[in-house]
Amino acid sequence: MAAAVIDARDLSLTFQTADGPVYALSKVNLQVEDGDFVSFIGPSGCGKTTLLRVIADLEQATGGEIAVNGLSPEAARLSRAYGYVFQAPGLLPWRTVERNVALPLEIMKIEGAAERVKRNLELVNLSGFEKKFPWQLSGGMQQRASIARALAFDPKLLLMDEPFGALDEIVRDKLNQQLLELWDRTKKTVVFVTHSIPEAVFLSSKIVVMSPRPGRIIDVIETKFPRNRTLDIRETPAFLEVAHRVRKGLKAGHSYED
Repeated sequence: MAAAVIDARDLSLTFQTADGPVYALSKVNLQVEDGDFVSFIGPSGCGKTTLLRVIADLEQATGGEIAVNGLSPEAARLSRAYGYVFQAPGLLPWRTVERNVALPLEIMKIEGAAERVKRNLELVNLSGFEKKFPWQLSGGMQQRASIARALAFDPKLLLMDEPFGALDEIVRDKLNQQLLELWDRTKKTVVFVTHSIPEAVFLSSKIVVMSPRPGRIIDVIETKFPRNRTLDIRETPAFLEVAHRVRKGLKAGHSYED
């Protein structure tokens, strides 16, 4: 059995506000295995991003426990266990693409930066754009550069917070396909937040369906699709069956209520 990269047990998070407590996560139990591509899907405000941020040690749980690569989230962060891709690319406009990708390597004082940058730009199909500035790239290319930056120090785990949500459907489909190819080539573990049922089903080896706040896990669905799947799989009965189960789980969690 593959080692658990993420192991959450009865994980809860409550924010204290001036208006009283906000229950963001409640009794989350989840195991993510080495090499998984796991998507979190659920309605807005259900705790998808909050759960991702707890894994990344950007938020701290108030109940239960979680281990990342066998370590506490803080220890995993300090050991450079993961790369994080945000909703917006967050590239520095005064730096070229190659210097944006090299930024974490400079901060961490990692040697061999030039070769690492070259290799990761090749992974995301941005070879030849090293000297361009972010404003010279399309939105999709900017997001690919941010993925290359997150991979620069070769983390075992890649955390992605709805990175393609602002892109049009055609660009999103292309990036979905490229992300799957990158996952297959690198064999990394990926945890991905999305609002899109087709995106979650197409990308994932495992889909985590979450309820409205407080975020709970309603269902965990293993897709069992081949790693080298193409967009054509979205027309197959197996794909539609998984999408129906995701939709059913979301409806059971009352995600369609006002």
